[in-house]
Amino acid sequence: MEKESLLTGLKFSGKTVVVTGSGTGIGQAIAKKFAEHGANIVIMGRRKEPLDQASKMLAEVMASAKSAAKVVAFPGVDVADEEGINKMFEGVRQQFGKVDIIVNNAGVSGPVKTFTNASVKEFREAVAIHLTGTFWTSRAGLDSMEKGGKIITIATFFTEENRYEQRPYRFRTPYTAAQGAKNRLAEALAWELAERGIRSISTNPGPVHSDRIYKTVYPKAAAEFLRVGGYPGLSSVEVEKVTAGALPLLGEPDDVVSKGIRQVAMDISSTRKQESEEEVGKIATTVSGALAKIQEIAEKIQNNTSKMIVDGEFLTQEDVADMVMNLCDEKISKLINGRVIPNDRVFYPVKPIVGTAVNGNAEPNLKDKVIVLTTSSSAEKDIQRVKRVAKAIQSAGAKQVIVLPRNQGDMKEYSEFHSHAIDLLDEEAIRRILNTARTKFGQIDAVVHFTGDYDYNTPLGSLTRKQWDSLVENFIYIPGLVTREAVIAMAPEGALQEPSKYKGSTGFVVIVGPDAPVGKKISGTARARSEVFRGALRPYTATVNQELGDVLGSGMRLYLVLAGNSEGSEPNSEILEKSILALVSGAEQRANEAIFYTDEARVH
Repeated sequence: MEKESLLTGLKFSGKTVVVTGSGTGIGQAIAKKFAEHGANIVIMGRRKEPLDQASKMLAEVMASAKSAAKVVAFPGVDVADEEGINKMFEGVRQQFGKVDIIVNNAGVSGPVKTFTNASVKEFREAVAIHLTGTFWTSRAGLDSMEKGGKIITIATFFTEENRYEQRPYRFRTPYTAAQGAKNRLAEALAWELAERGIRSISTNPGPVHSDRIYKTVYPKAAAEFLRVGGYPGLSSVEVEKVTAGALPLLGEPDDVVSKGIRQVAMDISSTRKQESEEEVGKIATTVSGALAKIQEIAEKIQNNTSKMIVDGEFLTQEDVADMVMNLCDEKISKLINGRVIPNDRVFYPVKPIVGTAVNGNAEPNLKDKVIVLTTSSSAEKDIQRVKRVAKAIQSAGAKQVIVLPRNQGDMKEYSEFHSHAIDLLDEEAIRRILNTARTKFGQIDAVVHFTGDYDYNTPLGSLTRKQWDSLVENFIYIPGLVTREAVIAMAPEGALQEPSKYKGSTGFVVIVGPDAPVGKKISGTARARSEVFRGALRPYTATVNQELGDVLGSGMRLYLVLAGNSEGSEPNSEILEKSILALVSGAEQRANEAIFYTDEARVH
């Protein structure tokens, strides 16, 4: 292979590159770049037509480069589909024998809404494609890779982390959770695959010129600002109808847009029972104005983002393709293996939200409070942790403590409390029991969720798809669903339809995430594995809080508590309990801090 590359002068001659989400956009640009340099290209995606067009273009590029490479397309393959990915790699092995480079590029916008109004289905789909798709494509592709192989994962600059900072990305909670975990997954895979000589690198491009950002993300974000902030003559629900019916038509011919606006106006007038031609005309004028306002806000968002870039320029898709190809250079990949490369150039100032301690000495006043504890773990350590916290809340004078374990078999452990076993993946079941608690006991003041841990000694590369899906459910889907339903339950009735009702509302949600690894000698591999789902919960927490405060104007807060420390000592139970009580009582409220490493504080 190396001799062939030298003879042809094409750097990647004889190499086989798999690019996910490669029918259009950035993925297609990456495939084209490798094709120009002699590589065999495997493209895949859900739609056949774009892949057919991309295949034709790539074949022409290869011919122009005088390359003997081939392009193979796998239409109808969703990266989240286990069987589809497995069959794709079987086909790749039959065609080329092995895979040299995998580029995890596939992605979707996901819901661009406040987390309270984004559907569970949309949440799961976004995480499945961005995170699970990346994991399973990498995992399945490893069987086809040899020493020298490279896995390049494309994430987002919004999940970059500093010691006391965490970037939020309003209206994108599933996206930020998935991307945060994806960066940490890339790091963990690098540690696991080092002995095999396979390298894993993640890169975080900033804003990139693309239809997705201009036609989907920015306009939908602008529409959500309008839904929350209001528009004269339209209710929040009606603004949603404008978003669904007319927003997708932006950029279409004027007659198409006008027809769409009138259809939305007729829908609104029908709901209002004001169906005269005159009323439809008035509403159409209002809808047209709302659409123009959305465009204005979208352009403002774009301009504000540009101002955070040193030269004011978004990257082109070709820039990203160049970047990915350079990361696959043998010398460069050796230098940066296991790293997340920030190629965004965006100076994005954020408030420091990470703290190392909660003031557990503050006297918690929980008199007449209703506190709900939920847990998805059946581990003895977590059962005892939940029971200790529940007793401490009772001792602090709470009116009612409710414990909701996920597993029916754990009910006997919580017999001394008001408890029910509940499927924490069922939004209707969670909503129903929280509404029942609210009706029976009064306003819910706080919800605390315990995720438990996972085995940091088990290689991620050895997990079955079922095992991986179970981790994603436990550490992303369930915390996300519990947080969403807790906020809805604590908000004034009707807030989902009228966001202005969130203003001034209060309540606390605390997620107790997975502990840090414990032990005298902890390997870098175990540490990296432990960060994958902690890395999902941190950006999720930052984004939720920005939406609760800056967007909705509520007094609600989401806190993330991560026990254990970098030294590997056992978490301090007393500190954890006091921290949780201080947070749910409101005794410890800081302007910005929302993520706490309770065992990392220096003891004087």
